[in-house]
Amino acid sequence: MAAIIDKLSSEKPGESAGFLNEIVAQLWPNINVAGSKMIKDIVEPMFKTMLPGPLATLHFTRVDLGSVPFVFSDVRVTKTPLDGIKLDLQLNWAGNCDIELDAEMFPKVGVKSVGLHGRLSVLLCPLTNIIPLIGAAQVAFVNPPELKLDFTGAANIADSSILDSAVRKVILSVINGMFTLPNRFLVKLDSSADYFQTYHYPIGTVRISVDKAWGFAEEAQSKAKKLLSKITRASPDCYATVQVGAEEEWRTSTKNNTTTPAWSGEVHDFVVTDFDQHILLNVHDHDVGSDDHIGMASISVKDILLAGGKKELPMKYPGGEETGGMLAVSAEFFEFAPEDSSFSSSSHGGDGKMCGIMHVLVAGALGIKGPREELKPSVVVTWGEKHRFQTAVKSDSPGSDINNPTFDQQFRVPLTSDLVGSSAASLRIACMNGEQEVGSVEVPFDDVRKAPEQRLAQEFDVGNGTKVRACFTMRGVRSAKPGSKELPIRE
Repeated sequence: MAAIIDKLSSEKPGESAGFLNEIVAQLWPNINVAGSKMIKDIVEPMFKTMLPGPLATLHFTRVDLGSVPFVFSDVRVTKTPLDGIKLDLQLNWAGNCDIELDAEMFPKVGVKSVGLHGRLSVLLCPLTNIIPLIGAAQVAFVNPPELKLDFTGAANIADSSILDSAVRKVILSVINGMFTLPNRFLVKLDSSADYFQTYHYPIGTVRISVDKAWGFAEEAQSKAKKLLSKITRASPDCYATVQVGAEEEWRTSTKNNTTTPAWSGEVHDFVVTDFDQHILLNVHDHDVGSDDHIGMASISVKDILLAGGKKELPMKYPGGEETGGMLAVSAEFFEFAPEDSSFSSSSHGGDGKMCGIMHVLVAGALGIKGPREELKPSVVVTWGEKHRFQTAVKSDSPGSDINNPTFDQQFRVPLTSDLVGSSAASLRIACMNGEQEVGSVEVPFDDVRKAPEQRLAQEFDVGNGTKVRACFTMRGVRSAKPGSKELPIRE
């Protein structure tokens, strides 16, 4: 653990980004066109699936990101374990946009300004000896960004209305699903760059315990009385939620009739991709109909590790004002290791705990037969009955090779003791053309487990002359507590 603490304590402050901001300012007209098209093409279809009632017909009639470019600051440059370059930088944008939305049975509304704030992580790798010297760029927000929308038209009388909440939810869902760690947006600068050399694996897991909460009922201030009216009348039924980056939210059990809830013994493991990722905690009072929000707290993985793994945090309202309540949280960090001793360890078994992780990388397919205009290839990977992953469906376009498509996508499976037992199911790779299966192959689980460093990468023959280039990598976990055998520290 000492090596981790030394590394985190020695990080240098960031530098200014004047040169980068000048480049972005010059490129902004191009970014505006590309970004506007991206918003319309990606966000608009999400309205249909995520919004209720008439709002599901919401669509853009105009998208213009305005004349104000992104502004970057606090830049840090480091080397990555895969001999790449890692940029960490702050993004702030106060955009003067001109966006118009329309929907059936709903008046037209506009967005005249957008506020977007967050910390970006940019990976430049692999590095090559051929121009442009960088094989690919991968961009991600370290934590879910802050997004504010200023509506005009029918919605300007209530910016915190259902419309504001619904639209922001869709946009943030898209951002987090594509651009928030552990998800990274990949742009290949060299078409021949090997995805297996480009992909950066997470650094480990953090085991979180929300120990207890207290003080939120006694210290309720006058402006919060409406929010906490139920608490001041009777003891609340409290539960906590925890989220790290774009990982799935975890919820504790509900402790009934208490203003000092404690969740002793309840833990959950989250995958960590960057030590600057935040652990976001919220405490709620369960109620029939809707739950009351008691307060929230946040701390980075880095800060809680530097604090020795335990921290008492002041709870706040969404606006930032302190509630007077406190929240105690504990964290233990585990690094991933190319071994399987943790798979059968009792300390990594049980609800919410991971004994390791499996990464599935799908680079592409080779030799898919058929007329170009009729091919809609994708790859489906399944493991047992619960885990099914599918790449994006490709279509023919100028400059692409639809018979040998590139996917460059990754999927992850948290490993639990029941998944990796003696009766572990085989993995299955299937190449698809639309809804029709072109061919498939079974990959025995033991082939991955017994491969060198538990990494099996090859062109898998799925039949009919078609192959799928894929990589399966398994990693166990090991604690970096004092007294344990420490592992090399990676970014």
